Amino acid sequence: MDQNEKLVQNQPAADVEAPLPGNGSDADTEAPLDKNVRLMSPGRMVARRFFRSKLSIVGLVMIVELFLFCWIGPLVYNEWDQWEVDSSGKVEYTSTEITYVENGETHTFYQVVETGKEENLLAKPSSKHLLGTDKTGKDVFTRLMYGGRISLTVSFLSVFVITLLGVIFGGIAGYFGGAVDNVIMRVCDILMCLPGFPILLIVGTLIDSVGIELNHKIYYLMGFLTLISWSGTARLVRGQILSLREQEYMVAAEAMGYSTARKIFKHLIPNVMPQLIVTMSLSLGSMILYEASLSYLGLGAPEKYAAWGTMINIVAEDQNILQNFFNVWGPPGICIILAVLGFNFIGDGLRDALDPKMRR
Repeated sequence: MDQNEKLVQNQPAADVEAPLPGNGSDADTEAPLDKNVRLMSPGRMVARRFFRSKLSIVGLVMIVELFLFCWIGPLVYNEWDQWEVDSSGKVEYTSTEITYVENGETHTFYQVVETGKEENLLAKPSSKHLLGTDKTGKDVFTRLMYGGRISLTVSFLSVFVITLLGVIFGGIAGYFGGAVDNVIMRVCDILMCLPGFPILLIVGTLIDSVGIELNHKIYYLMGFLTLISWSGTARLVRGQILSLREQEYMVAAEAMGYSTARKIFKHLIPNVMPQLIVTMSLSLGSMILYEASLSYLGLGAPEKYAAWGTMINIVAEDQNILQNFFNVWGPPGICIILAVLGFNFIGDGLRDALDPKMRR
């Protein structure tokens, strides 16, 4: 008996390791390996990858805070309405320098004019108005909250309709192919060649001549933008379906006699949804910029109805506000930047999380 065997023999019985499951000679004591494996669902894997990215979390927090600010904020800060004008009034003093020469001597005096105004225009930030008032005497902070509702709602509706049209036409083109594919793709080529922004300017002028209500104008413009912007999504869906329709599960669906609509919208489109979700999240930022640009050019919501772009439009009319009243046009610009960055961060995070090549 060698030295190692003596050490094992002299060791107490409690310290001797029990045989590992699967290594012992008794088959009844072996535990199935699948019971020791913890499976993770695809959705949980995507969520784990998404929340592992710090930029994704930052983007999600930014968007959630903007939504809470726009929809819950007016319930908390309800001292002023978006249309309410502060009529407390204030007195403004303007001085004019007057110089004249008398008996060879130069005399200078200042004439001060006192002007009383009924509306409290361009008030500085205070406890009464957190961000002051605009040139019409309305509370900037309140209009900032209500303006986000218009900008975010219009953007979400536009992206939803663009995705819906792209899925329908792209799915039909990719599944049927042939003449149907050629017709739809040629329509997409035509739409992609159209200059979107100049056409929107022309459509805005036509809407003014027809006499449509100004508060509905932005919805008509964004609706027209939607009709000419679905071609990119349709091309994406078509390309994915062309590669998926020859898979084994589609052959099985064909053998089982499923209808065309079921094969497209129940078996093919769900496999394209990861790419569509990423595209939608990235498109939201672009739509917010479109809405803000149209409102800045006076083609969006009228001044009575607050919108972030409309609130910035004030600097184009009055350079004095641009130079001296950052509290009037700065906050809506910051909100636009936060919204675009937030959606882009979320889109980047979803793209990485849904990438099948990502192993970690």
